[in-house]
Amino acid sequence: MFIGCVVSSVYAQKTGTVAVAAASDLVYCLEELNAEFQKTHPHAVLKVSFGSSGNFFAQIQHGAPFDVFLSADMKYPRELIKAGLADSSSLTMYAVGRIVLWTIKTDIDVAAGLQIVRSAQIKKLAIANPEHAPYGRAAKAALQHYNLWESVQEKIVLGENIAQTAQFVQTGNAEAGIVALALVLSPKLSRLGSFFEIPETSHPRLEQGAVLTNIGKENPLA
Repeated sequence: MFIGCVVSSVYAQKTGTVAVAAASDLVYCLEELNAEFQKTHPHAVLKVSFGSSGNFFAQIQHGAPFDVFLSADMKYPRELIKAGLADSSSLTMYAVGRIVLWTIKTDIDVAAGLQIVRSAQIKKLAIANPEHAPYGRAAKAALQHYNLWESVQEKIVLGENIAQTAQFVQTGNAEAGIVALALVLSPKLSRLGSFFEIPETSHPRLEQGAVLTNIGKENPLA
């Protein structure tokens, strides 16, 4: 995973902190990789904050002290570079995200495809907020692609980020949700429920980008 690139210049004998702003679909894999990193670099600290990419973008614009930005898209890192707030030479596409329709309800057959969201069985459908979450924009695009967006408006529950969206499904506050494949395959969620992998052709490609901020350029550990 990209964590190795993020801290490639960190050595065990160095001390200090690298502040990382990470998209919420990375919450489980970064926690695990961070723990492994700490074993080999005990004197360096990765301080990882998780949230929606759009919110982190706005925070960095306003001077939030993040060294590294792991976005759920390439758009926000590129806009930071355009604004002169990040290092263009550090821009890297570290993953391509996938979205799935996920439920923990055993009586909802998501294998039938995205059209199941019309069913009366699904009273609430969780998606991340399309205004600032790339996974939310992908979910909206997929629903529009299959002519479902208008018909499910009253069912939609918006998560602040993709991790909160998955939490809505996990806690039963929504019968189903469109979430990141990386989340439902994580050790914490992989045994819960079932999912349908939404075709990539139904939404813009979720290329996920990482960039070193101007603050990070001044941090010898980043």
